[in-house]
Amino acid sequence: MKSLKSLFGGDVRQFSMLFALIALIAFFQISTGKVLTPSNLMNIINGNSYVLILAIGMVMVIVVGHIDLSVGSVAAVVGIIVAMTIRDWGIPWWLGVIIGLAAGLVIGAWQGWWVAYVGVPGFIATLAGMMFFRGLNQFIGKSNSVPVPEEIRWIGGGYLNDWGLLSYTDAKDVVHTINEPTLILGLLAIGFVVWREFSMRKRAARIGAQPDTTLVVTVRVLVLVAVIGYLTYQFASGRPNTSFPVPGLLLVLLIIGYHILTQRTVTGRHIYAVGGNKAAAALSGVSTKRTYFFVMTNMAVLSALAGIVFIGRSTSSGPFDGVMWELDAIAAVFIGGAAVSGGIGTVTGSIIGGLVMATLNNGLQIMGVGSDATQMIKGLVLLLAVAFDVYNKMQGRPSIIGMLMRRPATEVSATDPATTPAVPQQDVVEEAAPVAAAATTTTKRSKKSATTEREED
Repeated sequence: MKSLKSLFGGDVRQFSMLFALIALIAFFQISTGKVLTPSNLMNIINGNSYVLILAIGMVMVIVVGHIDLSVGSVAAVVGIIVAMTIRDWGIPWWLGVIIGLAAGLVIGAWQGWWVAYVGVPGFIATLAGMMFFRGLNQFIGKSNSVPVPEEIRWIGGGYLNDWGLLSYTDAKDVVHTINEPTLILGLLAIGFVVWREFSMRKRAARIGAQPDTTLVVTVRVLVLVAVIGYLTYQFASGRPNTSFPVPGLLLVLLIIGYHILTQRTVTGRHIYAVGGNKAAAALSGVSTKRTYFFVMTNMAVLSALAGIVFIGRSTSSGPFDGVMWELDAIAAVFIGGAAVSGGIGTVTGSIIGGLVMATLNNGLQIMGVGSDATQMIKGLVLLLAVAFDVYNKMQGRPSIIGMLMRRPATEVSATDPATTPAVPQQDVVEEAAPVAAAATTTTKRSKKSATTEREED
């Protein structure tokens, strides 16, 4: 059991949703035989990339204790702005994308100002934004659909171009082509995994920590390499002119960037500190207003990006884009292990939660289950996931995936402050709270003594 825990990097309960995702894939694959096919895997990525992009931003909003209900409407209004500026102004497609992202930045700054500096709760500010920007979308576009150029379609539903260098003929004399860019991406991912695992072990040994055994590291590497290799082959060997989707590549870059932001930067630490205990974070010198402003602005920019990806996938922008997207993003975050009270949640966990919902949708659709039953099943999954997480915390156990991406002990250096063990931010601020309370009590006693002295004089 100890080796098993080492293999998975800690408490196996932290990976409940990851195991649930694997179980869902296995169940639908056995039932239908169509889940793990190249075309279906590509459809899952292309069809759900916009929700996963929203989940990346939503997890930070929820961690600080707010919620954003306007993401779907913001995505819709940015989508119509991009489509109409490219069509009516005759500007290049890339300039239209920049204008769309700039519009998202302005919208985010507007909503962030109300939340951070006026004090309006995020729920109310974004509820107003949801209604306002939904109406603005229909006002700008006159409730019409506006087509987008081929370049935008490539961003939302395209594939990495094949170089035509690798091909083979099967037993039936059918020529198959291996997509070279997808193959290179897979090899890079495998190389990074191997390098990271063994470099972490060497580093742990160098600083005197207890590293995982060679067997555990080897097994973990082999499992990861097998999964990455299998997925690489599936994406690279699909039907002609297909490969790893462009939205998937964009999503991978966002996951890497935001994982680093939330786990390895001062801004990320401030987000978790404010979400865990706002008062203690403020006493520690964290600007809660700037933190709120940042997460709300960032959420709107990611909503704009999700809207651009979606209109590329659907080939046009319309009046009903973005409807109910906020609920899908929120569900992904909570299924991924975020706490309702804030302070806990990870980018990786939210992506896993989003993939659980995407796999559930896809599998039920393949099985021919109606949309009514699908919605009921998704609702039950969300309820059970949050209830199980709440139960674990009531029993004093860790959140389901609340610490999924916690930096392992093998990364800790006793001499390098940048590699200090990553203690969950909620625990940090909870430990800071008694200190803050003590400081407040001392201040009150000092004021009381001063008053007494003046009265005696």
